[in-house]
Amino acid sequence: MYNWRHMPPEQRAEVLKRRQGSGLPWHGPPHRCGESRDYHLDAANYEHRPVLGASLERLVEFEALLLEAFRRSAAVVYAWCVLPNHYHALVHAPEVMALLDELGRLHGRTSRCWNLADSQVGRKCWHRAVERAIRSERHFWATLNYVHHNPVHHGYTTRWQDWPCSSAAAYLSAVGRDVAERNWRAFPVRNYGRGWDAPAM
Repeated sequence: MYNWRHMPPEQRAEVLKRRQGSGLPWHGPPHRCGESRDYHLDAANYEHRPVLGASLERLVEFEALLLEAFRRSAAVVYAWCVLPNHYHALVHAPEVMALLDELGRLHGRTSRCWNLADSQVGRKCWHRAVERAIRSERHFWATLNYVHHNPVHHGYTTRWQDWPCSSAAAYLSAVGRDVAERNWRAFPVRNYGRGWDAPAM
């Protein structure tokens, strides 16, 4: 829906009419519960502005708050990474809507705090969290690789384990380099996620 502001009025009217007619949210992604209860979650700062990454301290603090939000909603976290303008997580969530509500509260609290700190009260910081149900074992492992590879993909580091706000180092320590490399080859990222992030990313 980031394209909304770039659409001519006639196209906006057509898109809105189609979304209203199909029962979808008017200006955001629909939320769907999967049978597996495993989900790839991601959320971005509004228009991918690096509000989250204003400082390393903010990134680290948000990472801790995010993990606490997962714990509060009884989610099991398999992988995560927090970047300057978005985050990804692979989780098992018995009640994904409860988790999304918890993330909404986290986004609200951090928006207020950051806007006060940055003297920008009223600024929109987040654009909703999105969940994608994991459909298969292949999808699960490709998602885990995608989440851990995301800081490399965006050019923030050259090795997974060097990004400070990620589960990659713990994953590599737990499974070992050989197993991680075998999983990387068996479940490649390829074009996974293409088109999700802003073109400038």
